[in-house]
Amino acid sequence: MARFIFITGGVVSSLGKGLASAALGALLQARGFTVRLRKLDPYLNVDPGTMSPFEHGEVFVTDDGAETDLDLGHYERFTGVAARATDSISSGRIYSNVLERERRGDYLGKTIQVIPHVTNEIKDFIATGEDEVDFMLCEIGGTVGDIEGLPFFEAIRQFSQDKPRGQCIFMHLTLLPYIKASGELKTKPTQHSVKELRSIGIAPDVLVCRSEGPIPAKEREKLALFCNVRPDSVIAAQDLKSIYEAPLAYHREGLDQAVLDAFQINPAPKPDLSKWEDVSDRVFNAEGEVRVAIVGKYTQLEDAYKSIAEALTHGGMANRVKVKAEWIDAEIFEREDPGPWLEGFNAILVPGGFGERGTEGKMKAAQFARTRGVPYLGICLGMQMAVIEAARNVAELHDAGSEEFDHEAGKKRFTPVVYHLKEWVQGNAMVKRKIGDDKGGTMRLGSYTAHLLKDSKVAGIYGSTVIEERHRHRYEVDIKYRKQLEACGMVFSGMSPDGRLPEIVEWKDHPWFIGVQFHPELKSKPFAPHPLFADFVRAAVEVSRLV
Repeated sequence: MARFIFITGGVVSSLGKGLASAALGALLQARGFTVRLRKLDPYLNVDPGTMSPFEHGEVFVTDDGAETDLDLGHYERFTGVAARATDSISSGRIYSNVLERERRGDYLGKTIQVIPHVTNEIKDFIATGEDEVDFMLCEIGGTVGDIEGLPFFEAIRQFSQDKPRGQCIFMHLTLLPYIKASGELKTKPTQHSVKELRSIGIAPDVLVCRSEGPIPAKEREKLALFCNVRPDSVIAAQDLKSIYEAPLAYHREGLDQAVLDAFQINPAPKPDLSKWEDVSDRVFNAEGEVRVAIVGKYTQLEDAYKSIAEALTHGGMANRVKVKAEWIDAEIFEREDPGPWLEGFNAILVPGGFGERGTEGKMKAAQFARTRGVPYLGICLGMQMAVIEAARNVAELHDAGSEEFDHEAGKKRFTPVVYHLKEWVQGNAMVKRKIGDDKGGTMRLGSYTAHLLKDSKVAGIYGSTVIEERHRHRYEVDIKYRKQLEACGMVFSGMSPDGRLPEIVEWKDHPWFIGVQFHPELKSKPFAPHPLFADFVRAAVEVSRLV
């Protein structure tokens, strides 16, 4: 039976609860325990799938096709445990489930209330798969005091009471602001946050305090006294140069020991942190630097491309170089020549996205990379733009475009080299979709197999001709233009098993130009960099040495 750690936040949001949870999971693994991490989000959207990247950052997709919070990406990157649909829930999903059950008559005509019906649904979610691991870490989104979060706090309070004594603990993450004018580190916001938490029946066992520097002994004792925790359970979470320092930094602060003490696991197994020491060494002892331009449409918020940024970092680790990723708004290239912007870069990456805005600029970036011999990685929409650019400028299909843009404009303007995907094979079943379907959860989502050409560049990179990658798209390159494009030198080097859906394209006579319909960044980890990103950075290193 799993032990449960509930991670809550206070004072302000975006303190790094997801990172703290992921680092704690990694530390428990280093001591030989098995872990699973979960995210409970109080917002009323059913999932992040239809939310703007500016609202919520990237959407992280699991193997089983769930669109989830980006924190699940942290969980996977730090623990290597593949997330599942059962690891992410929102208020919207909870209420949707409760109302569906009420419509079916499952509640036998009873009045439906937050307690017990909504809280029971949350508790059922938390308990899913509890017999599979030693520790279940459940992060509650938002901060204590949020109205929409109250059912979740009540549910975890009830859950801890339902379980035998000592099977659940609470970890609370807060902010210790430093007031420069008075030169003081202030504990009062944390005291108020804990008071708010205790007023709803939850007493934290471990206090993680985010601060710019170390917590002096006087303030640590004050927090322990007024927040009713042991002094060695007050953990400083200082600002770090790299998130991959977090497991080692939290271990030095005693977080994993404080958690094991709270569970009365004594003596605790000694941790093996060699994996994280190697990761830290690769981050801080790089032997060079490469510049990669990310030409995207959500560049104002870096969290929109969180997994891509991290996968590039992992690619750098694999090559012992630092990757300096710079974000360029694709719309700039619709007004200006991309040359002056892109000439100083060693590689170009064009990520995914939705809608027509910025796509002409993405095509200009693909054209620059193709004609100048610069390493290019196009992901999802980045692959589609590379294909349209090739169709227009090499295959002489001058009005080539995507059905997505015609649907958005409400009129036909392009020859649809990229079309709306109406059916595809998933397992043993055929999935069918229509343009007018609901937006949420209707894309080609999750892990699918691709078959690679034996002598292709990608087969050499993967070291295999059969791969599994995660997808999130509803538009697809049309196979009927394959011969026309291949006659010009663009190779369709990866296909779905039925041969109907292009998964990978590459230019035959280019040093490194690959477009993929899937999202390889979602499977990259610091201790296991994704082969595409590792080789992409290697190609960038080669370019940097030629300059």
